[in-house]
Order: sequence, then structure tokens, then C-alpha cells
Amino acid sequence: MTADPTCGVAHGSAAGEVHGDRLLVAVFASPVAAALVRYGADLGYRTVLVEPDPDRQPDGSPDVVARGFAELGAELAGGHADVVVTDHHRPELGELLRDALACPTRWIGVMGNPRHEGPHVRALAALGVPPEEVARVHRPIGLDIGSRTPPEIAVSTLAGLLADRNGRTGGFAHGPAGR
Repeated sequence: MTADPTCGVAHGSAAGEVHGDRLLVAVFASPVAAALVRYGADLGYRTVLVEPDPDRQPDGSPDVVARGFAELGAELAGGHADVVVTDHHRPELGELLRDALACPTRWIGVMGNPRHEGPHVRALAALGVPPEEVARVHRPIGLDIGSRTPPEIAVSTLAGLLADRNGRTGGFAHGPAGR
């Protein structure tokens, strides 16, 4: 019988792959951002919180807290960053997304209800961002698992990011075991 390396990782007898180039940028201090930072660190991400409002205290323990993307030049080098905007109602949404789109990022997404056009579309258009750049912003984000709470939304989002990084769809390919 051949040993399955993923089984060894699950049982602690083999080392999992280290992903030193993973960077998770949570935008806007929120309960979802706090969960993203917490769980993202467990998944091997270096974590950054971008919060432009100095009066909002960040939740969680990100590796870096910045007021905008201009402060993150060296952190974003290499284009490995996954950017997740956790509040689509903030007035700074357009400017921060415009700045994120101008950076070398791997993936950018905005939380929100997929049944309505995201406010980021109008905000970016008003700033003169071309439609092909606006189209780079993913919405909805995460896997469709019926998330309702900030930790569930974070798990869904991170699972979607991992699936995307690994070239997977993120859905179950097979029915329940035993069928």
C-alpha cells in the first residue's frame, strides 16, 4: 500500500507545504476582517489590515496595519496578495479599490450580496477606472456554504481563496461517502 502524503499531514507525521509568499490584505476593520486575520495566519498567510480611519481600532492581530495601499509597497512586492474588502458601505471604498487595482495583487474581492450590483462598480467608474479593471474585482467572494456569521464568512472566503490558488473550483466533486 502506498502512503498518501496528505494523510500524513493530517496525522502530523509529515510536514505540510509552507507558503511563505501568501499575503492576505483585509480592508476595513470589521468582525469579518478580524476572523480573516486570525484564520489567515493559521493558513500560512502574512496578514495586513488596511484601515484608513485612525479612530477605528483593528480587531485581531494582523502582522501590519496600514492606512492605505501606498504604505504597503514592499509588502505587495511579488504580486502574491489576496485583497478582501470587508465592508462595501464605507465612503473610502472607491479610492481604496482603485489603489488596490494599481498594486501588484493576485486577487481582489468585495463582500456583498450577489443579487445587487456592488457599490464598488459605480464608485470606481466615478474615479475613471476603466471597466476592464473594475471587472478584476471579484464579487461575490468565497464558497457558497450559507455563511451567516463573521467567522463563517471568513472560512468561506479563505476556502475560496485556497481553492483559487490551487486551481480548484472549491465544490464537492463527489456525492456523500457510501453512495
